[in-house]
Amino acid sequence: MAKVLVAYYSRTGNTKKMAEIISVVLKDEGLQVDIKNISETNVDELINYDIIVFGSPTYYGSMAYQLKQLIDESVKLHGKLQGKIGAAFASAGNVAGGNETTISGILNAFLIHGMIVQGDSRGDHYGPVSLGLPDERAIKECQRFAKRNAVLAKKLFG
Repeated sequence: MAKVLVAYYSRTGNTKKMAEIISVVLKDEGLQVDIKNISETNVDELINYDIIVFGSPTYYGSMAYQLKQLIDESVKLHGKLQGKIGAAFASAGNVAGGNETTISGILNAFLIHGMIVQGDSRGDHYGPVSLGLPDERAIKECQRFAKRNAVLAKKLFG
């Protein structure tokens, strides 16, 4: 069974809600899931997971510094995350508020680590996005995102 880390930063609770939705679906798909606030996440533990999912609010078109700090610290794991699945999601205050650039920043780090990143040809192409508290559309995207990553994990890790 694949082991998943869903780690997020959330000041208002919007990104946390997305993390919870994603975690429920991953668990329902039979994966072992740990959901944590970034402040509870130690960089050394990343090597213990098959799938790493990071979520962040969007601040000035980028991820929260709390998540960026963890990613910067992950340089000491360079080469040790190769072949793991990486995925990301984000929330923002408005349309064109930088959700995609936030997710892209996270995914770029995963790619540099040699991780596998799955795009989506429909829906939210890079990962789920929410404008404020997740609405029905964002909830469905989170659920679909989690299911798609669970399917990929089962193919790769059994």
